[in-house]
Amino acid sequence: MAMLHNRRKHVAIAASLVAPFVATFCLVFLWPAIRMVELSFTAGPLIGEGTWVGLANYKRLLTDNLFYTSLKNNGYFVVLTVVPTTALALAIALAINRLSGRLQAAMLALFFLPYILPVSVVTMIWTWMLDFQFGVLQPVLAFFTGKPVPVFKNPYWVMPMIAVVTIWWTNGFNVLLFIAGLRNIPQELYEAAALDGATKRQQFFRVTWPLLWPVTALVLTLQLILQLKIFDQVYLMSGGGPFNSSYVLLLMVYREAFQLNHGGYASAVALILFVIIMVVSVLQFQVLKIGGRR
Repeated sequence: MAMLHNRRKHVAIAASLVAPFVATFCLVFLWPAIRMVELSFTAGPLIGEGTWVGLANYKRLLTDNLFYTSLKNNGYFVVLTVVPTTALALAIALAINRLSGRLQAAMLALFFLPYILPVSVVTMIWTWMLDFQFGVLQPVLAFFTGKPVPVFKNPYWVMPMIAVVTIWWTNGFNVLLFIAGLRNIPQELYEAAALDGATKRQQFFRVTWPLLWPVTALVLTLQLILQLKIFDQVYLMSGGGPFNSSYVLLLMVYREAFQLNHGGYASAVALILFVIIMVVSVLQFQVLKIGGRR
């Protein structure tokens, strides 16, 4: 009887500790998500009741050219950022890991510093540096192109340049993850490989890369999810232009919901984006997991 009483007491204590998180999760995430799914089947505004239209919003998506343009731009941005930022972060982490003491700490802080800046500050810095008339980076662009380039008003330059800004801004966190992974690799493995005559290149591909693969898979998956949700940089730098060349799905959600007050249609777009992120990220993680076993 005493054991049963103690068990109930432990369950009550555990429930009281978990309850605040569960309540917050239901209030902040679960209920809004359920409400969004319901709203996607209506023609209602963002706030208030709407008329039930069933799958009409999803059928409209199939004929909406702006939706396909946004989807293509999302995919293009993923190609521009996910693998390049992972490879760059790995290279930086390998270089920093060779340093020691205060120099290593200083370099790590230098690369991590942009990550703690708010997006408004980041976009302001880069908008100023790439300004068509007064930008300090325009001479660099002119050296390669022969003339200054209005990068955020050029449909061929806008997405690659936003990708560069995003990589500069977010790469510090990836570097930190790779540094943590490198420090978890036992030094004895490198000493044993060196005794066997392995070169630095062989040590990387035979020791570092296989043991660092779980971290690499994590970084790739996190970057995929993050870059599919691109919104802030596009909104602040280009507004989706020029000619919708940088228009992305979350910008479409924002426009439909907050500018046109089409809550039902915006919810349908948001739900499609959620499904895309969930499916693609799970598939990528599983593929990377299988690749890591080989």
